Amino acid sequence: MILESRITCPRCRTAKVEIMPTDACQVVYECSSCGAMLRPKPGDCCVFCSYASVPCPPIQAAEAGESDDSFCCRGGGG
Repeated sequence: MILESRITCPRCRTAKVEIMPTDACQVVYECSSCGAMLRPKPGDCCVFCSYASVPCPPIQAAEAGESDDSFCCRGGGG
């Protein structure tokens, strides 16, 4: 499981490596450079799935066949 992901602001293109939560979807992220409040794109469960280099841990688990139906990302539901 990869826990670090480089999230890139679509407004100012600032990229920052962040540690992703393992037990929840992060649905809001504030860019440290321009202050933009990022939210998931339609169909994505979290900001990491929308704007980062690595999808969130629940999605990684689902892709590896280790999904737990209690995770927020089941079905892209956030």
